[in-house]
Amino acid sequence: MSDSSKKLTCINTNVFTHMSSTSIKVACSNCNLRELCMPLGLSDSEMERVDEVVATRRKVARGDNLFRNGDKFNALFAIRTGFFKTRISAEDGRDQVTGFQMAGEIIGLDGIVSDHHTCDAVALEDAEVCVMPFDRIEELSREITSLQRHVHKIMSREIVRENGVMLLLGSMRAEERLAAFLLNLVQRLHARGFSQSELVLRMTREEIGSYLGLKLETVSRTFSKFVEEGIVEVKQRHVRILNPDGLKLIVNSQTCQ
Repeated sequence: MSDSSKKLTCINTNVFTHMSSTSIKVACSNCNLRELCMPLGLSDSEMERVDEVVATRRKVARGDNLFRNGDKFNALFAIRTGFFKTRISAEDGRDQVTGFQMAGEIIGLDGIVSDHHTCDAVALEDAEVCVMPFDRIEELSREITSLQRHVHKIMSREIVRENGVMLLLGSMRAEERLAAFLLNLVQRLHARGFSQSELVLRMTREEIGSYLGLKLETVSRTFSKFVEEGIVEVKQRHVRILNPDGLKLIVNSQTCQ
């Protein structure tokens, strides 16, 4: 296993024995992901106030739900370790994956509109999140303008992401969809200090297909095509991007913002 793959694996090797909402005191000021979750330039006193609001962490075992469709909304969650997927159930009973979230990202925005969550959030591996009570975040945002702008930026990013998914599902061929997905994923991981060319897929190919609107067979066939063309190297869930420019050529210019 390469050093970058070891690093990617290492961040999520904690063994979780009790998966209830354990009350663990946290401090955003000491977290190495705070630049991803929180606005830059907060003063010491402002950071202390944020620490008071983001007071606990919650551990979630692989396969367990962080929240379910219909649950009352009362908090946002900053992912500290692990990967999640969000999904909704279609009318015919099938699950539709609506997104994948990783460390440093905020999850739970779907509940703001109706005060209830509209999807399930499932841990793809053992994970840990910081609990951010939304009423407290709203109150603090009115006093700290940079925090308010950051919350707005997170919401805007979610809108852009949804528009990107609509573009994927509406106008792209299978090769374009998978290329865009891989580029987006590796870019997000690189922002967290990981390799620009290697990644470990925490989701299954079936889950990728559900997200991209493709059948499992199409996802597997497209991966094989990329391998044959020398664009990627695939060993089970380990993917090495050999020709990033080749992937970019496949993708429409609007993709991967």
